[in-house]
Amino acid sequence: MATLKEIANMTGVSITTVSRILNRDSRLQVTPETRDAVLTAAKKVGYIKINKSNEQSKIALIHWYSVKQETEDPYYLFIRLGVEAHARKRGIKLISHYFSTLKEPLPLADGAIVVGKFDEEEIKRFEQTYPYLVFVDSSPNPKKHDSVMIDFTNAYEEAYRFLINQGLTDIGYIGGREYTKTLKHPLIDPREQFVMQKQIPQKRIHIGAFNTTSGYQLMKQIIQEKNLAQAYLIGNDHMAIGVLSALHEAKINVPEDVSLIGFNDIEQSAFTIPPLSTIKVYQKDLGETAVNALMERIKGRHIPEKIILPTELIQRQTTKGDHKNHETSH
Repeated sequence: MATLKEIANMTGVSITTVSRILNRDSRLQVTPETRDAVLTAAKKVGYIKINKSNEQSKIALIHWYSVKQETEDPYYLFIRLGVEAHARKRGIKLISHYFSTLKEPLPLADGAIVVGKFDEEEIKRFEQTYPYLVFVDSSPNPKKHDSVMIDFTNAYEEAYRFLINQGLTDIGYIGGREYTKTLKHPLIDPREQFVMQKQIPQKRIHIGAFNTTSGYQLMKQIIQEKNLAQAYLIGNDHMAIGVLSALHEAKINVPEDVSLIGFNDIEQSAFTIPPLSTIKVYQKDLGETAVNALMERIKGRHIPEKIILPTELIQRQTTKGDHKNHETSH
């Protein structure tokens, strides 16, 4: 029968380290390569069996957003629901953890789905705790970890071209900026990055937070400064709802005076006045895909994958044109 000593000899680490790795000790400071080597050796000699049954699998779901933030901007909420639903469907035990500081203990599991944006120190902590990681909505190290992403570039390119084809060449952007929890570093948002690459004038780029209040305040400021563009790409639907409110107060007609395209296609976007044109994101599919990817890694897939999911432009009544042809998917 295989022993800890045999695994230690194969990997060049101490018996104590082997034991702590196999027992998922989150306090142990070892490199991901060492952890992987020990787990691989243990499977090879039959000390632990490769998990073929989902019922024996336990995965962690690490959240970037707090519960309050999920309420204000449900983008990550729907990803979480997608992960939870698919884990239940596959009979996988799921442990949720809302991450806040580097010092807090992390739940022990066979691997983790990490949802949101994290800095290098935070990622290093996850790597020391879990043998397998799948990142959702970020891809910090595609050569090492799986990731599941939205195709932001093609999503915004389609929306941008749609507005251009309507003769709207004066296009602005209203969006937010996000920060890591530990170091509070501002993160590069791919939507903001896209509009900058299109050389949209700086006076047409307005940055706040990804919530309704910020969208409202930014548009109020635009109106006061008489700086209104012909059309706006907006970072998410909650911001767009605030923008619509400010425009309504100022008696500025949508889409006659200004066109708007949101992002996410939340349920409320079909019921704003007028109904919001937006980019549909399949958040639950992001969660489902992440569960499948993590289980593949746990079962033995060695090469990491970067999975990019498409989006869909949903045209309603905040943009001009034939709306009927674009509502079938909603």
